[in-house]
Amino acid sequence: MVKPSTSLPRRAATLPLLLLWAAAVAVYAGTDDDWPDWANEPDLMEQVAAVSDGELRFLSAADTDGEHAHLNRIRITEDSLDGGWVALEQCHENLDAVPAAQILFRAGGIRDLSIESSRNIGRAWVEGHSVQLEDVGRDAVLCIRAESQALRDLGDGHYRLRNGPYMRRFLDGYYPMRVTLDIQYPADVIQVVGQSPVTQPGFDVSNGGSDLSVDATFEGRLVTCFDFCRRGGDCSGPVPACDES
Repeated sequence: MVKPSTSLPRRAATLPLLLLWAAAVAVYAGTDDDWPDWANEPDLMEQVAAVSDGELRFLSAADTDGEHAHLNRIRITEDSLDGGWVALEQCHENLDAVPAAQILFRAGGIRDLSIESSRNIGRAWVEGHSVQLEDVGRDAVLCIRAESQALRDLGDGHYRLRNGPYMRRFLDGYYPMRVTLDIQYPADVIQVVGQSPVTQPGFDVSNGGSDLSVDATFEGRLVTCFDFCRRGGDCSGPVPACDES
């Protein structure tokens, strides 16, 4: 999740809309108290009045050209099947220009968090389970690396990789964005047996045999679930529905 810092000055109210979204495979639940006072100024409230209220709506790729892009590479190994930890590489492109922002991960669900590269950002540093940003310029890019506990053992040889909710949010409005996932997995050990949402315009999934490529263009809140099963086991058993809350 990226959100504006509560220490932003009043002049920030004149800047372009800020971003707030969940970061890849971890979720941080913010509250209304997290928002700075300047976020309630009338001119900004008017700007968000006509946008999505959070209901997921898939868009054409053209509708997200130039919008924030959230790029993720996730690697599942055999060790991941035991502890649930997967390798994560993540890049944020087309960040909005703001004086300060932060990328938040679920406490306890992220480790070895580091910044790989940044562009057009005055200062970026890791602080606990977050990445803090200052002086974000136009066309800013930030790439990070970490391990995330995103893989869940469902029992009976079934596993689920759950990501999200992804969102680009300001106050009560949700804005178009693009999320891509490159999910690598040990195909000699597990196989893909299910996914949510289903493949459709705006949510494209292709299976290369040992990797999944996902391209989503949307507004609102997106949660993805990809289910795997150990080869040689009973993969026909039922699994819980994807939790989209």
